Amino acid sequence: MLLALDVGNTQTVIGVFDDPPADPAAGGTSRPAGELPDLKYHWRLATVADRTSDEHALLLVELLRLVGVDIRGDELRRHLEGIAVSSSVPSVTSALREMATRWFPVPFVVIEPGVRTGMPILYDNPKEVGADRIANAVGALDLLVPPVVIVDLGTATTFDVVSAAGEYLGGAITPGIEISMNALFEYAAALRRVELVAPRHVIGKSTVESIQSGVIYGYAGLVDGLCRRIVDELGEARIVATGGLAALIRPLSEMIGSYEPWLTLHGLRLIFERNTERQPSRLSSGEEA
Repeated sequence: MLLALDVGNTQTVIGVFDDPPADPAAGGTSRPAGELPDLKYHWRLATVADRTSDEHALLLVELLRLVGVDIRGDELRRHLEGIAVSSSVPSVTSALREMATRWFPVPFVVIEPGVRTGMPILYDNPKEVGADRIANAVGALDLLVPPVVIVDLGTATTFDVVSAAGEYLGGAITPGIEISMNALFEYAAALRRVELVAPRHVIGKSTVESIQSGVIYGYAGLVDGLCRRIVDELGEARIVATGGLAALIRPLSEMIGSYEPWLTLHGLRLIFERNTERQPSRLSSGEEA
């Protein structure tokens, strides 16, 4: 069993991977779009920057117990083979390192300089590329035929480009939907917070609908506009969306071709395997765990 944690500024996504899926070329079944057969469980939580290492350990153990998996005591080493982390929050990265050292004596891989990704990074300074962006690129290259553009709609909206040769070329970063909304409400006293849902009309009939239209259709237009410019420069490419707000924008986008909600976790699993000698193990639950 592998634990994968993608720590963002707003949310943390946790995944539990079991055995790798069957290879379709060897007689296995094809992978349904948006699904990872080896992703057994997943959770999306608020990121708490000052959570201690002990609190992280307790949270992970209790989440697993919630689905009937117990990794306490002597059973831990037998069933938990490792932890993979991408993090945009240094304080959380540090706490997770301490957590692993104290409570989970298993291989612990953090995406950072020196970690093998299997992907050439053609950024001017490769150390500047966010860990989640690298994980997304590695995951997308494994699931899709390149060139690929990855649109990650989270705290920031990022665009990452993988060449036909499997190289990370770079991309673009814009403020995320929620950041933009927070700024709007902070600096416009007469406007109030609204629910992030698509309005009935593009031409809003109320202040609430007008804000929803501007934010949601506006961001769909931003995504399409940047993707078109990237394709003009790169050439034809597959465009995949991921991130906590991707499900909201994807149906309104003309450019996004597929949706992979767990793309970052998939990339984390691949990078973990490239930095360890991972051997598949069967996830046990209940009294067997």
